[in-house]
Amino acid sequence: MSDHLSPSILNSLADGELTDSQRAIADAHLAECPSCTSSALFQSLLKSATAQAGQRHQLPPQFAERLVRSAQQENPPSRVSLQPAKKLALAGWATAFALLLICATIFVVQRSANQSAIVAAQNAALVTEACDQHVATLAANLPPQVLSSDRHTVKPWFQGKLPFSFNLPESLPADTKLVGANLTYLHNQPAALLLYSIGKHRVSVFISQNTSAAISAGISAEQAGFHVAGFSTNDLHAVAVSDADPARLSSLVAAIEQAQTSPQKSLP
Repeated sequence: MSDHLSPSILNSLADGELTDSQRAIADAHLAECPSCTSSALFQSLLKSATAQAGQRHQLPPQFAERLVRSAQQENPPSRVSLQPAKKLALAGWATAFALLLICATIFVVQRSANQSAIVAAQNAALVTEACDQHVATLAANLPPQVLSSDRHTVKPWFQGKLPFSFNLPESLPADTKLVGANLTYLHNQPAALLLYSIGKHRVSVFISQNTSAAISAGISAEQAGFHVAGFSTNDLHAVAVSDADPARLSSLVAAIEQAQTSPQKSLP
């Protein structure tokens, strides 16, 4: 991957000022660089938010007149000669207050836009990594490290191998079967790779520990012909990848999510 896009290129991209050839080069780079994609999204959101904030707090036309009338009522006639200076001072304070409101609004919007950009970039990276591992698992065509359709066998196998625990659903949607599991890494964290089948379609479900509040609560995406669905709890992230029907994949993900909050029977 080449060097990151420069700030001037990112600004021109957000303003729509790149030539066709420059835009093509930038688009090609963004397709392979999550960092620059995040920066480009942040620049676009910030410019839009700044433009909206600049129009949100305009002083009404009668505001200056009201300030002048108020100043005249509060001062005796003998001090009329001081009115121009007071008018100027009051107008200055009003302008400063309006600018303060605008700056505060821009700061809040900027933080929100930055957080949204981080979430989008991290979700995109997570989806890409999960799909890559799913493809690698299909290509290897190796038996799982623990080969079993029994959740009472699969879940205890991870004890001592992961710094967290999770539940497996007692019942699965129709024509869905647990095949086995592997120990893997996702997003630089140890993760459980649960292998399911939906009909003749294979499914990879990655479960990892939730250590970042930036990941959104739900994931739904398409990547290289695969469907991706997921969820987050206070403790866990789960991402499922398959070429099965999206509705059936979502049903499996919903069953796994429900298992995390449902009481579990003691394992024999």
